[in-house]
This record gives sequence, structure tokens and C-alpha cells, in this order.
Amino acid sequence: MTETPATTVWRPRLRRVLRLIEGAPAPAVLGAGVFVLFLGIFIVTRPLTSLWLLAVLVGVSAVVAGVIDLADSERSSRLWYRVVCGVWILGGVAVLVWLGRSIELLPTVLGVLLVVGGLGALGGLSGGRVSARVLTIASGVGQIVFGILALVWPDLTLLVAAVLFGIRTVAYGVRLIWRAGRSLAGLPARLTDGPQTRRSLILGDVARYALAVGFLALAASAWWVNSWLAEGSPVVDSFYDAPAEAPDEPGVLIRADAYTGVHPSGGTVQRILYSTTDAYGVRAVASALVITPLEPPPGPRPVISWNWGTTGVARGCAPSLMDTTATRWAIPGVEQALARGWVVIGSDYSGRGADGRFPYLIGAGEARSSLDAIRAAGQLDDLRLSADVVVWGHSQGGHAALWTEPVAAEYAPELRILGTATLAAVTDPLGMARELTRRDASAELSILVSWVLVPYADLYPDVDVEDYVATSGRAIVREMTQRCLSEPGLFVSAITSLGVSADRPLYPANLTGGPLGRRLEQNTPAGPWAAPLLLAWGARDEVIPAQLPHRFVEELCEAGTAVRWVPYANADHRSLIGPSSPFLPTLMRWTQARFDRDERLVSDCWQLVE
Repeated sequence: MTETPATTVWRPRLRRVLRLIEGAPAPAVLGAGVFVLFLGIFIVTRPLTSLWLLAVLVGVSAVVAGVIDLADSERSSRLWYRVVCGVWILGGVAVLVWLGRSIELLPTVLGVLLVVGGLGALGGLSGGRVSARVLTIASGVGQIVFGILALVWPDLTLLVAAVLFGIRTVAYGVRLIWRAGRSLAGLPARLTDGPQTRRSLILGDVARYALAVGFLALAASAWWVNSWLAEGSPVVDSFYDAPAEAPDEPGVLIRADAYTGVHPSGGTVQRILYSTTDAYGVRAVASALVITPLEPPPGPRPVISWNWGTTGVARGCAPSLMDTTATRWAIPGVEQALARGWVVIGSDYSGRGADGRFPYLIGAGEARSSLDAIRAAGQLDDLRLSADVVVWGHSQGGHAALWTEPVAAEYAPELRILGTATLAAVTDPLGMARELTRRDASAELSILVSWVLVPYADLYPDVDVEDYVATSGRAIVREMTQRCLSEPGLFVSAITSLGVSADRPLYPANLTGGPLGRRLEQNTPAGPWAAPLLLAWGARDEVIPAQLPHRFVEELCEAGTAVRWVPYANADHRSLIGPSSPFLPTLMRWTQARFDRDERLVSDCWQLVE
């Protein structure tokens, strides 16, 4: 095929432009090098100043890198190298023209260009010293590895790829400054252009080998960390798949299977899949653990409806997927409960384990899942359940527990809720949000906010993630909701959120105002509770400010609710649920009194009067 006139004119012009760049006066090259150096430093130190600015910086650096490499007459004579340079230039132009408006696409382009840069380095191998070729290989492999890892971990893609882009740009700036400095000093622009001594050659080889080892060690370490993080992620097996036709009625047992995790002493554990109604009022599927005594007494067994604290909002964060969530370390007093012949039932809620949307701190959705788990467990073979239920819950599970009796009055009237006991419960979601947002930004706070904000935005049409999250952090916030409290990958999210918050607030808007604030207030448990309540909390709780349960108790007493409370001066958020918790004897005595219909000492409100 013959070339068109336009093509034959364009190529010589391009060559003239590239020769002009390569042969530019040393002061001009020095100025360009300083500009590129500071551009790279700015990207490294301020990677998330704004999505638009990051797109401009990355686009410019990609174009500059491609043009500079294309201007290298020695390398640009190879077709493969010209193709790679062209991809870098086109990628930079695409970022500048179009992708700056899309946070979802920009990280992908960053990762892809890193991979292309690595392939370009490997494809550009030629003759020369062995050390130079080894360094080129190590550099190429390193870029490819980090490009792949940036794509594998989307919540780190933007931050890591931006920083690596910045480092690459810094390297180009240093290269230009070096060449300009040598030219100004009357030396050849490249070390290889002039006569070299044996000593200088050896020193150059040592330096290249050292850099190569550093590149490969860093890439190998990153890959090992990636494998470790991936192995720690929960795996949702086929047990949790919903049937093609789910039951029309809530609380219908779909299937049951043995739990493969650790069983508590004196008990056996099954996992169940059942139908329920989600926070939208739509039929859904949920899963739960059913823990029964090995030798239950005769007759129908009383039920403890247990509600775990926060484990994460992703599907893989279901407690029934974890190995130790049926033990005394995760459920307070579970072995004592089994010894008394009680059956303990803990729901994963809809959207965890089974597919769906998880009602994190959304009271009606939480309560329906817990009530339907009891209904479904009653359909297991060789298990007779009483209608008598006492509800327990910790942290977010305490919030679910407080919603259970009010919802059961209409949703599951066949169940008799005899009492509700909570440990470090979320009694006021809006009040907790106000207290937490007064504190300094932290990784834990960033993750917790994402776990509330995204489920609320998924449920309520008036809550929009974009109204509360910085543009450059929206993809990161979404990805944080895919991490579980038990998996090592949460560490990745913590690092990312710290990186974002160090540059600018991840959540610049008022998290307690507008639609989100109204919806948080809407999900504050407000009763009514006909059965007694028992509340315990720690004065050193790092999550739930102690004044919130105090205030809640005062409101309960004013409303005439029968409530007992036990604050612990030295307890933090988790210490009340462990095997050595000082609250366990009180919890067991109080629960036994509920099953025995003992109405003595059900309220401490007289203490407030005195």
C-alpha cells in the first residue's frame, strides 16, 4: 500500500519536531526538567487535590513522557517503542479531553498506562551493558506489577497509580536536569557518549544492579501482600444462592446445612437460608446461624435472638461465613445459654451471605431479618421452639435488638418478645454521627461513615453519596463497603482513607444535616416496648459516646418504660461481650427472669428520681 501525501508530509515534520526537542539548548532543557520535576512532586504529594486537577496533571505528565521518549532518536527508531510512546501520548490526551470527568474510568486508565509503560520498557531492550538491560527489565516488571495491583485493588488504584505516575514524572524531570547539567558543564549529555574509565563502568554497573534488585524486591513484596490480602477475603459459597423461585411468605426455611466453623461447648450449629422482607418491604432471602444444645431438655425451647455487632456491609461479611462467630468470644454467654436449654439464633440480615441490600442501622430491615430467622429455625427437623423470645444485641446489633419488639408487634405477633438486652448499643444514630464527626478524621471513622452512607443511599432516594463525599473519593468510599472487619483487606481501605483525608476531607459536607441526618433520626429506636429492657455500656467506649446511652435511659424512664441499666467505668466497646465480661452474670440472671415471667426488679428508673 502506498503512503498518502498527508502521511509523507506528516512524518518529516514529526521528525523535525522531535529533533528540535532532543537538540534544544541546555537552558531550555533545564527549564523543562525543573517544570517536569515539580509537576511530578506535586502529583506525589497532592494526589487527590481534585479529580479535575489530577486528570490534568496525569494527562500532561503522560503526554510529556511520551514526547520525551519519542524524541530519543536512538530508541524511537524501533517500531515497538514508537507504538508505546504513541499510547502514552494518546492516553494523556484522552485524560485531558474526556476522562477527567469520570472517577470510575480515570483509575483504570492510570493502571493501564503503567502496564503499557512496563511493556514499553521490556520491548525496548537492545544491546549495551548487561547491567543496563537488567535494570530495564526490573523497571518494566515493576511497572507492570504495580499497574496490575492497582487494577486489582480499585480503592487503591487512584492513590497508588497517581503516586506512581508522579514518581515516574519525577524521574523524567531528573533525567532532563541531569542531561542539561552535563551539557552546561561541557560534558556529554549521556554518560555513554563520552570516554569512560573502568572504574566508572563498574560503579555504573553496581548502581544499576542495586536499583534492579530494589525494583524487583518492591514488586515481589507488593505481589505477596496482594496474595495475602486475597486469601483473607471471605468466600460466599453456593449455599447462599437464592432459589429460582423464592417463597412468597416471609420466614420460610429454604435450606439448612452444617456450620463448618468452631462450635461452642455443649452446642451444635447449623446455618439456614430463609425468606424475609428487606428494608424496602420487598421479599428477600437471608441467612442465619442456629445454635442448639447437644442434649436439650424436653419440650419447646426458649429462644435467644442474637444480633452481632458490625462485621461489614458487604455480602462476604456475613457472620455465618466466619469461623468463630458462634463461640463465647463473639456471643456473650452462649455456653451458659446452651446449658440452660436455650436456642440461640443469629441472623446475617438480608444482603449479607445471600444477595441483596444490607440494612445497616436501618431498624425495620434489621428487625424483620431477625424475626424471620426465628420463624425459619422453627421449621428445622428435630427442633421445637417456644414462642418465648429474649433479644440480645451488641453495637449495631444492639440497634437491631431495640427495633425487634416494636416491629414484631405487627410483623410477627405470634412471637412473644419477653425482653431486650443490649451491650454498647447504637441508641441514637444521629447523635452518634454528631459526636463522631466532632472528632479528628481517622481511618476508622472514614470506614464507619462509608458503611452507613452507602446503604442509606441505596435505600433512600433522597440520600445521594455524591452530596456528602469529595469527588475524588467517591470510588474509594464505594470500595470501602466491600471490605469486612475480619479481613486483612480492610487495612488497604484504612491506608487509602488516610491518604485521602491527609490531602482534603473525604466527607466535606455536613454528615448530620440534610436527607442523611433526617434518615438517621428516622432510624432512632423509639419503641414502644412493653417488655423490660436491659442496657449495658462502657465509660471508655471508643465508638459509642457514653452520654448517648445515659440520655436514652432518661428518655425511656420519662416514657414509663421498664428499664435497667449497668454502666461500667473501665469497659470499652468490645470488653462487655468477652468470656470475662463482668456483665455476663447480670445478663444471665435477667434473661432467666424474663423466661420465668419474674416481674421483680425490672426497672431502675427510681434511681433517677432520687
